[in-house]
Amino acid sequence: MIGICGIGVVSGYGWGREPLWDGLVSGKPSAHLVGGYGADDAWVSLVPDGGSSEDGPSRFARAMRAAAREAIADAGDHGWRPGRRVGLLHAVVLGEVDLWRDFYLTRDRDVSKRDFVALMPSTPMSTLMKEYGFHGPAMNVSAMCASGNAALITAKSWLDAGVVDDVVLVATDLSATPENVNHFVRLGVAVSDTDPLDGCRPFQEGSRGFVFGEASVAMVLSKHSSTPYLHVLGGAMSHDAHHVTSIEPGLAQVMTCFRDALANSGVDAGSVRYLNAHGPGTRQCDQAEAAVVETLFGPHTEIYSVKPLTAHCQGAASAIEVAAAAIGCERGIVPAPPTVARAHPQLLDGATPLVDGITVKSSLGMGGHNSVVVLAPPS
Repeated sequence: MIGICGIGVVSGYGWGREPLWDGLVSGKPSAHLVGGYGADDAWVSLVPDGGSSEDGPSRFARAMRAAAREAIADAGDHGWRPGRRVGLLHAVVLGEVDLWRDFYLTRDRDVSKRDFVALMPSTPMSTLMKEYGFHGPAMNVSAMCASGNAALITAKSWLDAGVVDDVVLVATDLSATPENVNHFVRLGVAVSDTDPLDGCRPFQEGSRGFVFGEASVAMVLSKHSSTPYLHVLGGAMSHDAHHVTSIEPGLAQVMTCFRDALANSGVDAGSVRYLNAHGPGTRQCDQAEAAVVETLFGPHTEIYSVKPLTAHCQGAASAIEVAAAAIGCERGIVPAPPTVARAHPQLLDGATPLVDGITVKSSLGMGGHNSVVVLAPPS
C-alpha cells in the first residue's frame, strides 16, 4: 500500500510541522493583521521570513526547499529509504510572485542571468533534485486550489504504474500579495476585514468566505515505509466545464467525483468516518459539500475544515489539510477549529479525539476543478 511516510511544513504558524500542529490544536488562527493591503490593515496568514539564503533568493524557494528537506528527514525517521527512482511533484499555481513583481516593477527587467533563471518554475525543483541526487521524473502540477490533491493522485498513479519507486510531493503557494488578496476580496470570496474565526465559518451561519494564506507543504509517498502516517487508497478528479469561478449548481460532476474516488479506492460510502472538506466558508462550496455528506454518506460521517485556522493557502491548500489529517492520525486527534455560530449537525466543534476510519479529503478548485482523495489509518 502507498503510505505518506514523511511530512514537512512551512506555514503562517512558522517553519516546521510542529508549529503547524501546535497552532491547530490551540484553535487559534495563523492569520494576523498586516499593513500595506489598503487603507486598513488586513487579516492575512503570511509565511514569516526564515530559511536559508543558500536555498534561493525568495521566500518561495526557501520555503519549498525547507518543507521538502523536513519531509525527507521525517520519512527517514519513519523507516523510509529512497529507491533508485525518486520522483518529484510540485503543486503550484502562482510561483515566485515576489521575484516577478521585482523583475518588472523595481528592476525594469534588468537582472543577471542567474537571477533570471531563479524566476523559472523548474529552478527550485532542479536544485532539490540535485541536492539529493534524485533521478526520477520531476514536474509541476497545477489545478488551482485542488493542486495538492491532484499531485497526490498523480503520485499514486506513478507509484501504481511503476514509473517511480518513491515520490516527494511539495505544494507551495506564497502569493498573498496585496494585489492578489484585494482581487479575491473584490470577487466576493475572500475576507480581510475581520478575525478569521468570525469571517470564515465553514458550514456555519454567517460565513463570508475565506482568509488568504500561504504555505509550503511536503510529503514523501512510498510503498516501502514500515510506519506511515496514512495510506492513500485512491482518488478521482473531474471538471465541471461550467463556469470560470462557480460550481455547477446541479452538482453532477462533484457527486460523480466523490463516487469515482470511492470506487477507485474500493471503499463503501458507509465506511467514511470523516470528510476533511475543502470548506472555504463560501456559500456555494458549503452547500455543495453538505449535499455530498447528506446524499452519499451517513449521519455518522463528521465534517471539518481547517481553513479558519490555516487560512486558504490556494495552491497548497489541500496539501496542508492532508498534512493536518496525517499528523492528527498519528496523534489521535482531529484538529477541527472551534465553531462560533449555528452549524451543520455533523460539523466537529474543536479538536476531537480521533475514531479509526476512512477520511475523505475533498478540494474544489476555482473554475470547476473537482478532486477527492481517500485516506486510511495505517491499521
